[in-house]
Amino acid sequence: MKKLLSIVIIAFTFFSCQQNNGTVPDDVLIALDSAKSNRSELQKVLDHYKSDSLKLEAAYFLIKNMPGHCYSKKKIVDTAGQNVDFKVLEYANYDVMRTAWDSVETQIGSISFTQDTLIYDLQFLSSEYLINNIDLAFKAWENPWSKNLSFNEFCEYILPYRSSNEPVEDWRTQFSEKYNWLKDSMTDLNDPIEAATLINQEIKTWYKFDALFYRHPTDLGLSEMLDYKRGRCEDMTNLAIYAMRSQGIPVMSDYTPAWPNTGNNHAWNASLTKDKEVVIFMGGLDDPYVYQLNNLKAKVYRKAFSKQKNSLAMIAPDYESLPPWLRKNNYRDVTADYIDAANVEIELIEEQPDSINYAYLSVFNSGEWKAIHWGEIKEKTAIFSDMGRGIVYLPCYFKDGKLQEANKPFLLDENANITYFTPDTLNLTSVSLYSTTKRTIVKTTDEIEKASFKDATEYILHYWDKKWIVVDTIISQKDKPLVFNSVPNNALFWLVENNSRKEERIFTFDDEGIHWW
Repeated sequence: MKKLLSIVIIAFTFFSCQQNNGTVPDDVLIALDSAKSNRSELQKVLDHYKSDSLKLEAAYFLIKNMPGHCYSKKKIVDTAGQNVDFKVLEYANYDVMRTAWDSVETQIGSISFTQDTLIYDLQFLSSEYLINNIDLAFKAWENPWSKNLSFNEFCEYILPYRSSNEPVEDWRTQFSEKYNWLKDSMTDLNDPIEAATLINQEIKTWYKFDALFYRHPTDLGLSEMLDYKRGRCEDMTNLAIYAMRSQGIPVMSDYTPAWPNTGNNHAWNASLTKDKEVVIFMGGLDDPYVYQLNNLKAKVYRKAFSKQKNSLAMIAPDYESLPPWLRKNNYRDVTADYIDAANVEIELIEEQPDSINYAYLSVFNSGEWKAIHWGEIKEKTAIFSDMGRGIVYLPCYFKDGKLQEANKPFLLDENANITYFTPDTLNLTSVSLYSTTKRTIVKTTDEIEKASFKDATEYILHYWDKKWIVVDTIISQKDKPLVFNSVPNNALFWLVENNSRKEERIFTFDDEGIHWW
Protein backbone atom coordinates (compact mmCIF):
# COMPACT_ATOMS: atom_id res chain seq x y z
CA MET A 1 0.00 0.00 0.00
CA LYS A 2 2.85 2.41 0.86
CA LYS A 3 4.50 1.64 -2.48
CA LEU A 4 1.24 2.34 -4.33
CA LEU A 5 0.79 5.58 -2.39
CA SER A 6 4.31 6.66 -3.33
CA ILE A 7 3.57 6.03 -7.01
CA VAL A 8 0.41 8.12 -6.76
CA ILE A 9 2.30 10.99 -5.09
CA ILE A 10 5.04 10.88 -7.73
CA ALA A 11 2.44 10.84 -10.52
CA PHE A 12 0.59 13.77 -9.01
CA THR A 13 3.82 15.70 -8.56
CA PHE A 14 4.75 15.05 -12.20
CA PHE A 15 1.30 16.20 -13.38
CA SER A 16 1.54 19.37 -11.29
CA CYS A 17 4.99 20.13 -12.64
CA GLN A 18 3.79 19.55 -16.17
CA GLN A 19 1.04 22.11 -15.64
CA ASN A 20 3.44 24.68 -14.22
CA ASN A 21 6.52 24.29 -16.36
CA GLY A 22 5.70 27.43 -18.31
CA THR A 23 4.49 25.62 -21.42
CA VAL A 24 1.26 27.12 -22.65
CA PRO A 25 -0.98 24.62 -24.53
CA ASP A 26 -1.11 25.08 -28.30
CA ASP A 27 -4.84 25.82 -28.39
CA VAL A 28 -4.36 28.57 -25.82
CA LEU A 29 -1.52 30.06 -27.89
CA ILE A 30 -3.76 30.08 -30.96
CA ALA A 31 -6.41 31.96 -29.00
CA LEU A 32 -3.82 34.44 -27.70
CA ASP A 33 -2.69 35.15 -31.25
CA SER A 34 -6.30 35.80 -32.25
CA ALA A 35 -6.68 38.32 -29.43
CA LYS A 36 -4.44 40.76 -31.34
CA SER A 37 -3.94 43.93 -29.29
CA ASN A 38 -5.79 42.42 -26.33
CA ARG A 39 -3.26 39.60 -25.99
CA SER A 40 -1.44 41.37 -23.16
CA GLU A 41 -4.64 41.41 -21.07
CA LEU A 42 -5.11 37.66 -21.45
CA GLN A 43 -1.44 37.06 -20.71
CA LYS A 44 -1.89 38.96 -17.43
CA VAL A 45 -4.49 36.39 -16.43
CA LEU A 46 -2.10 33.49 -17.07
CA ASP A 47 0.72 35.26 -15.24
CA HIS A 48 -1.57 35.94 -12.29
CA TYR A 49 -2.25 32.21 -11.80
CA LYS A 50 1.21 30.84 -12.58
CA SER A 51 1.54 29.53 -9.01
CA ASP A 52 -2.03 28.12 -8.82
CA SER A 53 -2.23 25.13 -11.15
CA LEU A 54 -5.99 24.58 -10.93
CA LYS A 55 -6.95 28.21 -11.52
CA LEU A 56 -4.41 28.32 -14.34
CA GLU A 57 -6.18 25.35 -15.93
CA ALA A 58 -9.47 27.24 -15.54
CA ALA A 59 -7.92 30.25 -17.26
CA TYR A 60 -6.67 27.99 -20.05
CA PHE A 61 -10.18 26.58 -20.43
CA LEU A 62 -11.75 30.02 -20.83
CA ILE A 63 -9.13 31.43 -23.18
CA LYS A 64 -8.80 28.43 -25.51
CA ASN A 65 -12.59 28.26 -25.90
CA MET A 66 -13.08 32.01 -26.25
CA PRO A 67 -12.73 32.20 -30.07
CA GLY A 68 -16.15 32.64 -31.63
CA HIS A 69 -17.82 33.91 -28.46
CA CYS A 70 -19.03 37.43 -29.06
CA TYR A 71 -21.78 40.00 -28.75
CA SER A 72 -23.53 40.81 -32.01
CA LYS A 73 -25.09 44.25 -32.35
CA LYS A 74 -27.93 44.23 -34.87
CA LYS A 75 -30.04 46.70 -36.81
CA ILE A 76 -33.28 46.63 -38.80
CA VAL A 77 -32.94 47.10 -42.56
CA ASP A 78 -35.10 46.97 -45.66
CA THR A 79 -34.41 44.79 -48.70
CA ALA A 80 -31.97 47.44 -50.00
CA GLY A 81 -29.97 47.29 -46.76
CA GLN A 82 -31.09 50.73 -45.61
CA ASN A 83 -31.64 51.31 -41.90
CA VAL A 84 -35.26 51.30 -40.71
CA ASP A 85 -36.20 53.26 -37.59
CA PHE A 86 -38.40 50.75 -35.79
CA LYS A 87 -38.10 50.50 -32.00
CA VAL A 88 -39.59 47.18 -30.90
CA LEU A 89 -39.81 47.93 -27.20
CA GLU A 90 -41.81 51.14 -27.64
CA TYR A 91 -44.99 49.12 -28.23
CA ALA A 92 -47.45 48.06 -25.55
CA ASN A 93 -47.32 44.35 -26.32
CA TYR A 94 -46.31 41.77 -28.90
CA ASP A 95 -49.53 41.87 -30.93
CA VAL A 96 -49.47 45.66 -31.22
CA MET A 97 -45.83 45.56 -32.26
CA ARG A 98 -46.46 42.89 -34.92
CA THR A 99 -49.31 44.94 -36.38
CA ALA A 100 -47.03 47.98 -36.58
CA TRP A 101 -44.26 45.85 -38.13
CA ASP A 102 -46.69 44.51 -40.75
CA SER A 103 -47.81 48.06 -41.49
CA VAL A 104 -44.24 49.15 -42.16
CA GLU A 105 -43.72 46.17 -44.47
CA THR A 106 -46.91 47.05 -46.37
CA GLN A 107 -45.45 50.48 -47.04
CA ILE A 108 -41.80 49.74 -47.83
CA GLY A 109 -41.49 45.97 -48.27
CA SER A 110 -39.87 43.35 -46.06
CA ILE A 111 -37.74 44.45 -43.13
CA SER A 112 -35.48 42.27 -41.01
CA PHE A 113 -32.64 42.26 -38.51
CA THR A 114 -29.11 42.10 -39.80
CA GLN A 115 -25.73 42.03 -38.13
CA ASP A 116 -24.22 45.43 -37.46
CA THR A 117 -21.11 44.96 -35.30
CA LEU A 118 -19.42 41.90 -33.79
CA ILE A 119 -17.60 42.42 -30.51
CA TYR A 120 -15.36 39.41 -29.87
CA ASP A 121 -14.56 38.44 -26.28
CA LEU A 122 -10.94 37.70 -27.12
CA GLN A 123 -10.37 41.24 -28.27
CA PHE A 124 -11.91 43.26 -25.46
CA LEU A 125 -12.21 41.35 -22.16
CA SER A 126 -9.90 42.74 -19.50
CA SER A 127 -7.63 40.76 -17.21
CA GLU A 128 -9.39 42.33 -14.22
CA TYR A 129 -12.76 41.03 -15.39
CA LEU A 130 -11.51 37.50 -16.08
CA ILE A 131 -9.55 37.20 -12.82
CA ASN A 132 -12.54 38.36 -10.82
CA ASN A 133 -14.78 35.87 -12.66
CA ILE A 134 -12.39 32.97 -12.01
CA ASP A 135 -11.86 33.80 -8.34
CA LEU A 136 -15.58 34.16 -7.61
CA ALA A 137 -16.38 30.96 -9.53
CA PHE A 138 -13.88 29.01 -7.41
CA LYS A 139 -15.33 30.53 -4.26
CA ALA A 140 -18.82 29.43 -5.35
CA TRP A 141 -17.49 25.91 -5.99
CA GLU A 142 -16.75 25.65 -2.26
CA ASN A 143 -20.45 25.55 -1.39
CA PRO A 144 -21.58 22.16 -0.04
CA TRP A 145 -24.10 21.54 -2.85
CA SER A 146 -21.25 21.96 -5.37
CA LYS A 147 -18.70 19.64 -3.81
CA ASN A 148 -19.54 16.63 -6.01
CA LEU A 149 -18.82 18.50 -9.23
CA SER A 150 -15.75 17.40 -11.14
CA PHE A 151 -13.34 20.00 -12.47
CA ASN A 152 -14.71 19.46 -15.98
CA GLU A 153 -18.27 19.99 -14.75
CA PHE A 154 -17.14 23.08 -12.88
CA CYS A 155 -15.59 24.46 -16.07
CA GLU A 156 -18.74 23.97 -18.13
CA TYR A 157 -21.48 24.69 -15.61
CA ILE A 158 -20.03 27.22 -13.14
CA LEU A 159 -16.95 28.96 -14.58
CA PRO A 160 -18.12 30.59 -17.88
CA TYR A 161 -18.66 34.36 -17.80
CA ARG A 162 -21.38 34.28 -20.48
CA SER A 163 -24.31 32.06 -21.41
CA SER A 164 -25.19 32.93 -25.02
CA ASN A 165 -24.50 35.99 -27.20
CA GLU A 166 -25.43 38.64 -24.67
CA PRO A 167 -23.32 41.70 -23.75
CA VAL A 168 -20.67 40.67 -21.21
CA GLU A 169 -21.19 42.27 -17.79
CA ASP A 170 -20.09 41.56 -14.23
CA TRP A 171 -23.12 39.61 -13.09
CA ARG A 172 -21.08 37.33 -10.85
CA THR A 173 -20.10 40.02 -8.32
CA GLN A 174 -23.63 41.38 -8.09
CA PHE A 175 -25.38 38.03 -7.75
CA SER A 176 -22.83 36.46 -5.41
CA GLU A 177 -23.79 39.22 -2.99
CA LYS A 178 -27.52 39.29 -3.80
CA TYR A 179 -27.97 35.57 -3.09
CA ASN A 180 -25.56 35.17 -0.19
CA TRP A 181 -28.58 34.26 1.98
CA LEU A 182 -28.92 30.93 0.20
CA LYS A 183 -26.90 28.74 2.56
CA ASP A 184 -28.88 29.94 5.60
CA SER A 185 -32.17 29.08 3.84
CA MET A 186 -31.36 25.49 2.89
CA THR A 187 -32.78 22.42 4.61
CA ASP A 188 -30.34 20.07 2.80
CA LEU A 189 -27.03 21.74 2.11
CA ASN A 190 -26.03 18.91 -0.23
CA ASP A 191 -29.00 19.38 -2.58
CA PRO A 192 -28.28 21.62 -5.60
CA ILE A 193 -31.88 21.29 -6.80
CA GLU A 194 -33.19 22.79 -3.57
CA ALA A 195 -30.69 25.61 -4.01
CA ALA A 196 -31.83 26.18 -7.61
CA THR A 197 -35.49 26.15 -6.55
CA LEU A 198 -34.98 28.77 -3.83
CA ILE A 199 -33.24 31.16 -6.22
CA ASN A 200 -35.80 30.56 -8.97
CA GLN A 201 -38.61 31.39 -6.57
CA GLU A 202 -36.91 34.70 -5.81
CA ILE A 203 -36.41 35.48 -9.52
CA LYS A 204 -40.13 34.86 -10.12
CA THR A 205 -40.97 37.76 -7.82
CA TRP A 206 -39.45 40.32 -10.17
CA TYR A 207 -38.73 38.90 -13.64
CA LYS A 208 -41.36 37.87 -16.20
CA PHE A 209 -41.75 36.56 -19.72
CA ASP A 210 -42.80 39.07 -22.37
CA ALA A 211 -43.29 37.99 -26.00
CA LEU A 212 -42.45 41.54 -27.09
CA PHE A 213 -38.81 40.54 -26.67
CA TYR A 214 -39.16 37.97 -29.45
CA ARG A 215 -38.31 40.88 -31.72
CA HIS A 216 -35.62 42.41 -29.53
CA PRO A 217 -32.58 41.98 -31.77
CA THR A 218 -30.15 40.58 -29.18
CA ASP A 219 -30.01 38.57 -25.99
CA LEU A 220 -30.26 40.89 -23.00
CA GLY A 221 -27.31 41.75 -20.81
CA LEU A 222 -27.60 42.01 -17.03
CA SER A 223 -28.21 45.76 -16.96
CA GLU A 224 -31.05 45.39 -19.47
CA MET A 225 -32.56 42.54 -17.46
CA LEU A 226 -32.54 44.63 -14.31
CA ASP A 227 -34.01 47.59 -16.19
CA TYR A 228 -36.78 45.85 -18.14
CA LYS A 229 -37.49 43.07 -15.60
CA ARG A 230 -38.86 41.01 -18.48
CA GLY A 231 -37.58 39.17 -21.51
CA ARG A 232 -37.98 36.12 -23.75
CA CYS A 233 -37.10 32.52 -22.91
CA GLU A 234 -33.41 32.98 -23.80
CA ASP A 235 -33.15 35.91 -21.39
CA MET A 236 -34.95 33.99 -18.64
CA THR A 237 -32.58 31.04 -18.93
CA ASN A 238 -29.56 33.35 -18.95
CA LEU A 239 -30.78 35.18 -15.85
CA ALA A 240 -31.23 31.89 -13.98
CA ILE A 241 -27.73 30.84 -15.06
CA TYR A 242 -26.23 34.09 -13.74
CA ALA A 243 -28.00 33.86 -10.41
CA MET A 244 -27.40 30.16 -9.81
CA ARG A 245 -23.84 29.85 -11.08
CA SER A 246 -22.93 32.75 -8.82
CA GLN A 247 -23.73 30.35 -5.96
CA GLY A 248 -22.02 27.30 -7.45
CA ILE A 249 -25.22 25.61 -8.71
CA PRO A 250 -24.56 23.67 -11.95
CA VAL A 251 -27.05 25.11 -14.44
CA MET A 252 -27.21 24.76 -18.21
CA SER A 253 -29.33 26.02 -21.08
CA ASP A 254 -30.95 23.35 -23.26
CA TYR A 255 -32.80 24.32 -26.42
CA THR A 256 -34.45 23.27 -29.64
CA PRO A 257 -33.63 25.36 -32.72
CA ALA A 258 -37.14 24.84 -34.15
CA TRP A 259 -40.27 23.15 -32.90
CA PRO A 260 -41.56 20.52 -35.36
CA ASN A 261 -45.27 21.03 -34.61
CA THR A 262 -45.56 24.80 -34.18
CA GLY A 263 -43.53 27.95 -34.83
CA ASN A 264 -40.53 29.46 -33.10
CA ASN A 265 -37.78 27.83 -31.04
CA HIS A 266 -37.22 27.54 -27.31
CA ALA A 267 -34.61 27.49 -24.55
CA TRP A 268 -34.98 26.33 -20.95
CA ASN A 269 -32.78 25.48 -17.98
CA ALA A 270 -31.42 22.19 -16.72
CA SER A 271 -29.51 21.40 -13.56
CA LEU A 272 -27.80 18.42 -11.97
CA THR A 273 -28.96 16.62 -8.86
CA LYS A 274 -26.45 15.44 -6.27
CA ASP A 275 -26.52 12.09 -8.14
CA LYS A 276 -25.78 13.84 -11.49
CA GLU A 277 -29.27 13.34 -12.91
CA VAL A 278 -30.64 16.14 -15.11
CA VAL A 279 -33.72 18.08 -13.97
CA ILE A 280 -35.26 20.77 -16.16
CA PHE A 281 -36.93 24.02 -15.15
CA MET A 282 -37.73 27.45 -16.60
CA GLY A 283 -35.88 30.36 -15.08
CA GLY A 284 -38.33 32.91 -13.68
CA LEU A 285 -41.34 30.68 -14.30
CA ASP A 286 -41.50 26.99 -13.29
CA ASP A 287 -39.30 25.29 -10.71
CA PRO A 288 -37.45 21.97 -11.04
CA TYR A 289 -39.81 18.96 -11.08
CA VAL A 290 -42.68 21.32 -12.08
CA TYR A 291 -41.71 22.51 -15.56
CA GLN A 292 -43.05 20.54 -18.52
CA LEU A 293 -42.22 20.70 -22.25
CA ASN A 294 -45.49 20.01 -24.07
CA ASN A 295 -44.41 20.27 -27.70
CA LEU A 296 -42.98 17.47 -29.78
CA LYS A 297 -39.20 17.56 -29.90
CA ALA A 298 -37.27 16.77 -33.07
CA LYS A 299 -33.89 17.61 -31.52
CA VAL A 300 -32.62 18.96 -28.20
CA TYR A 301 -29.20 20.52 -27.78
CA ARG A 302 -27.24 21.83 -24.81
CA LYS A 303 -25.17 24.97 -24.95
CA ALA A 304 -21.57 24.61 -23.90
CA PHE A 305 -18.83 27.18 -23.48
CA SER A 306 -16.22 24.79 -24.82
CA LYS A 307 -15.83 23.75 -28.43
CA GLN A 308 -17.57 20.42 -29.01
CA LYS A 309 -15.50 18.11 -31.16
CA ASN A 310 -18.60 16.32 -32.49
CA SER A 311 -20.35 19.49 -33.64
CA LEU A 312 -20.72 19.90 -37.40
CA ALA A 313 -18.67 23.10 -37.40
CA MET A 314 -15.69 21.18 -36.01
CA ILE A 315 -16.04 18.33 -38.52
CA ALA A 316 -17.07 19.87 -41.81
CA PRO A 317 -14.41 21.14 -44.23
CA ASP A 318 -13.86 24.90 -44.25
CA TYR A 319 -15.10 25.22 -47.82
CA GLU A 320 -18.55 23.78 -47.07
CA SER A 321 -21.34 26.23 -46.35
CA LEU A 322 -23.47 25.31 -43.31
CA PRO A 323 -26.98 26.38 -42.20
CA PRO A 324 -26.75 29.37 -39.81
CA TRP A 325 -27.11 27.87 -36.33
CA LEU A 326 -25.13 24.74 -37.26
CA ARG A 327 -22.10 26.97 -37.90
CA LYS A 328 -21.62 27.16 -34.15
CA ASN A 329 -19.28 24.69 -32.45
CA ASN A 330 -20.43 24.90 -28.86
CA TYR A 331 -23.56 22.76 -28.73
CA ARG A 332 -24.02 19.14 -27.68
CA ASP A 333 -26.79 16.78 -28.76
CA VAL A 334 -28.81 15.65 -25.72
CA THR A 335 -31.98 14.55 -27.55
CA ALA A 336 -31.78 10.99 -26.22
CA ASP A 337 -31.94 12.37 -22.66
CA TYR A 338 -35.39 13.76 -23.39
CA ILE A 339 -37.22 11.38 -25.73
CA ASP A 340 -37.24 7.88 -27.18
CA ALA A 341 -35.33 8.92 -30.30
CA ALA A 342 -34.58 6.93 -33.44
CA ASN A 343 -31.67 6.77 -35.86
CA VAL A 344 -32.85 7.38 -39.42
CA GLU A 345 -31.14 6.31 -42.65
CA ILE A 346 -32.33 8.22 -45.70
CA GLU A 347 -31.58 7.66 -49.37
CA LEU A 348 -30.82 10.95 -51.13
CA ILE A 349 -32.49 10.62 -54.52
CA GLU A 350 -31.92 14.16 -55.78
CA GLU A 351 -28.56 14.98 -57.36
CA GLN A 352 -25.91 15.83 -54.79
CA PRO A 353 -24.49 19.34 -55.36
CA ASP A 354 -20.74 19.77 -55.77
CA SER A 355 -18.66 20.35 -52.64
CA ILE A 356 -21.44 19.06 -50.39
CA ASN A 357 -20.60 16.38 -47.82
CA TYR A 358 -23.57 16.67 -45.45
CA ALA A 359 -27.33 16.43 -45.70
CA TYR A 360 -29.94 17.74 -43.28
CA LEU A 361 -33.32 16.87 -41.88
CA SER A 362 -35.62 19.88 -41.68
CA VAL A 363 -38.89 20.51 -39.87
CA PHE A 364 -41.67 22.84 -41.00
CA ASN A 365 -41.70 25.86 -38.72
CA SER A 366 -43.38 29.27 -39.18
CA GLY A 367 -43.99 28.78 -42.88
CA GLU A 368 -40.61 27.36 -43.92
CA TRP A 369 -38.39 24.31 -43.66
CA LYS A 370 -35.63 24.70 -41.08
CA ALA A 371 -32.62 22.40 -40.72
CA ILE A 372 -32.65 20.63 -37.35
CA HIS A 373 -29.90 17.99 -37.69
CA TRP A 374 -27.21 16.77 -40.06
CA GLY A 375 -25.77 13.53 -41.38
CA GLU A 376 -22.69 12.73 -43.45
CA ILE A 377 -23.42 11.64 -47.02
CA LYS A 378 -22.04 8.21 -47.90
CA GLU A 379 -22.96 6.52 -51.16
CA LYS A 380 -26.10 8.63 -51.61
CA THR A 381 -27.39 7.97 -48.11
CA ALA A 382 -27.15 9.77 -44.80
CA ILE A 383 -27.79 8.60 -41.25
CA PHE A 384 -29.36 11.04 -38.82
CA SER A 385 -28.92 10.16 -35.16
CA ASP A 386 -31.50 10.46 -32.38
CA MET A 387 -34.47 11.95 -34.23
CA GLY A 388 -37.80 12.66 -32.58
CA ARG A 389 -40.73 10.43 -33.59
CA GLY A 390 -44.23 11.36 -34.78
CA ILE A 391 -42.76 14.17 -36.87
CA VAL A 392 -42.67 15.09 -40.58
CA TYR A 393 -39.17 15.81 -41.94
CA LEU A 394 -37.78 17.01 -45.26
CA PRO A 395 -34.32 15.69 -46.27
CA CYS A 396 -32.26 18.57 -47.68
CA TYR A 397 -28.95 19.74 -49.03
CA PHE A 398 -27.67 23.23 -48.20
CA LYS A 399 -26.28 25.19 -51.13
CA ASP A 400 -25.90 28.91 -51.88
CA GLY A 401 -27.51 29.83 -48.58
CA LYS A 402 -30.65 27.80 -49.21
CA LEU A 403 -32.06 24.37 -48.38
CA GLN A 404 -32.70 22.14 -51.39
CA GLU A 405 -34.82 18.99 -51.33
CA ALA A 406 -32.78 15.77 -51.30
CA ASN A 407 -35.76 13.41 -51.06
CA LYS A 408 -39.50 13.61 -50.49
CA PRO A 409 -40.86 14.70 -47.10
CA PHE A 410 -41.64 11.79 -44.80
CA LEU A 411 -43.29 10.90 -41.54
CA LEU A 412 -41.17 9.18 -38.91
CA ASP A 413 -43.89 7.48 -36.88
CA GLU A 414 -43.85 6.34 -33.27
CA ASN A 415 -42.49 2.93 -34.29
CA ALA A 416 -39.67 4.57 -36.28
CA ASN A 417 -41.28 3.56 -39.59
CA ILE A 418 -40.88 5.96 -42.51
CA THR A 419 -43.70 6.97 -44.87
CA TYR A 420 -42.78 9.23 -47.80
CA PHE A 421 -45.27 11.71 -49.21
CA THR A 422 -45.10 11.48 -53.01
CA PRO A 423 -47.99 13.32 -54.69
CA ASP A 424 -50.04 11.12 -57.00
CA THR A 425 -51.30 13.66 -59.52
CA LEU A 426 -52.86 10.98 -61.71
CA ASN A 427 -55.28 9.83 -59.03
CA LEU A 428 -57.11 12.85 -57.70
CA THR A 429 -59.60 13.04 -54.87
CA SER A 430 -61.44 15.62 -52.78
CA VAL A 431 -61.02 16.72 -49.18
CA SER A 432 -63.32 18.59 -46.82
CA LEU A 433 -61.71 20.78 -44.20
CA TYR A 434 -63.59 22.05 -41.18
CA SER A 435 -60.86 24.05 -39.50
CA THR A 436 -57.26 25.11 -39.67
CA THR A 437 -54.67 25.85 -36.99
CA LYS A 438 -53.16 28.93 -35.41
CA ARG A 439 -50.10 29.71 -33.37
CA THR A 440 -50.59 30.59 -29.72
CA ILE A 441 -48.13 31.63 -27.03
CA VAL A 442 -48.28 29.44 -23.92
CA LYS A 443 -46.09 30.48 -20.99
CA THR A 444 -42.74 31.12 -22.68
CA THR A 445 -42.99 29.57 -26.14
CA ASP A 446 -45.30 28.80 -29.05
CA GLU A 447 -47.87 26.06 -29.24
CA ILE A 448 -50.61 25.37 -31.78
CA GLU A 449 -54.37 25.16 -31.48
CA LYS A 450 -57.41 24.53 -33.68
CA ALA A 451 -58.80 27.59 -35.46
CA SER A 452 -62.21 27.99 -37.07
CA PHE A 453 -62.40 29.54 -40.52
CA LYS A 454 -63.05 33.26 -40.73
CA ASP A 455 -66.18 34.12 -42.66
CA ALA A 456 -65.83 35.34 -46.28
CA THR A 457 -62.06 34.85 -46.25
CA GLU A 458 -59.81 33.36 -48.92
CA TYR A 459 -58.03 30.13 -48.03
CA ILE A 460 -55.34 28.61 -50.24
CA LEU A 461 -54.56 24.89 -50.29
CA HIS A 462 -51.03 23.83 -51.30
CA TYR A 463 -49.28 20.49 -51.70
CA TRP A 464 -45.53 19.90 -51.60
CA ASP A 465 -43.64 18.74 -54.68
CA LYS A 466 -40.15 20.27 -54.33
CA LYS A 467 -42.00 23.52 -53.55
CA TRP A 468 -45.50 24.52 -52.44
CA ILE A 469 -47.91 24.16 -55.35
CA VAL A 470 -51.38 25.71 -55.20
CA VAL A 471 -54.32 23.29 -55.48
CA ASP A 472 -57.08 25.89 -55.30
CA THR A 473 -58.31 29.01 -53.50
CA ILE A 474 -61.73 28.99 -51.81
CA ILE A 475 -63.67 31.75 -50.05
CA SER A 476 -65.10 30.49 -46.79
CA GLN A 477 -68.78 30.61 -45.91
CA LYS A 478 -70.11 30.73 -42.38
CA ASP A 479 -70.37 27.31 -40.70
CA LYS A 480 -69.52 25.44 -43.92
CA PRO A 481 -66.46 23.30 -44.65
CA LEU A 482 -63.98 24.10 -47.36
CA VAL A 483 -64.27 21.42 -50.04
CA PHE A 484 -61.26 21.10 -52.34
CA ASN A 485 -61.52 18.93 -55.45
CA SER A 486 -58.78 17.61 -57.76
CA VAL A 487 -56.48 17.00 -54.82
CA PRO A 488 -53.52 14.61 -55.35
CA ASN A 489 -53.36 11.53 -53.16
CA ASN A 490 -50.43 10.75 -50.84
CA ALA A 491 -49.28 14.36 -50.57
CA LEU A 492 -48.27 16.72 -47.80
CA PHE A 493 -50.61 19.72 -47.61
CA TRP A 494 -50.62 23.24 -46.26
CA LEU A 495 -53.75 25.37 -45.93
CA VAL A 496 -53.18 29.07 -45.33
CA GLU A 497 -55.39 32.09 -45.02
CA ASN A 498 -54.61 34.58 -47.78
CA ASN A 499 -52.20 37.25 -46.48
CA SER A 500 -51.72 35.38 -43.21
CA ARG A 501 -48.38 35.19 -41.41
CA LYS A 502 -48.04 31.62 -42.73
CA GLU A 503 -48.07 30.00 -39.28
CA GLU A 504 -50.68 27.35 -40.11
CA ARG A 505 -49.54 23.75 -39.76
CA ILE A 506 -49.01 21.17 -42.50
CA PHE A 507 -51.29 18.13 -42.69
CA THR A 508 -52.06 14.82 -44.39
CA PHE A 509 -55.34 12.94 -44.70
CA ASP A 510 -56.46 9.34 -45.08
CA ASP A 511 -59.51 7.23 -44.35
CA GLU A 512 -59.20 8.10 -40.66
CA GLY A 513 -59.36 11.84 -41.29
CA ILE A 514 -57.05 14.86 -41.13
CA HIS A 515 -53.67 14.60 -39.39
CA TRP A 516 -51.96 17.87 -38.46
CA TRP A 517 -48.18 17.83 -38.21
